[in-house]
Amino acid sequence: MSVLDNWDQWKDFLGDRLNQAQHEGMNENVVSDVAYQVGEYLAQQVEPKNEQERVLAELWKVADEGEQHAIANMMVKLVRNEG
Repeated sequence: MSVLDNWDQWKDFLGDRLNQAQHEGMNENVVSDVAYQVGEYLAQQVEPKNEQERVLAELWKVADEGEQHAIANMMVKLVRNEG
């Protein structure tokens, strides 16, 4: 089972990676850039596995680059606030 199959598992996975990055000293700008790159990769290469991912994918497709960065940053805030 992939972490992409379940929304809560996906958020937990992202939260764990965020905590690891911060523990290793990654600054906010780098975290933001990595979040954007992950979002871009997922949008281009990975079929959404659940309803929430499908919504994010659709939003990503219609967003310009600045809005995509905002979506990525909101995902970082979401997993940070839940962790």
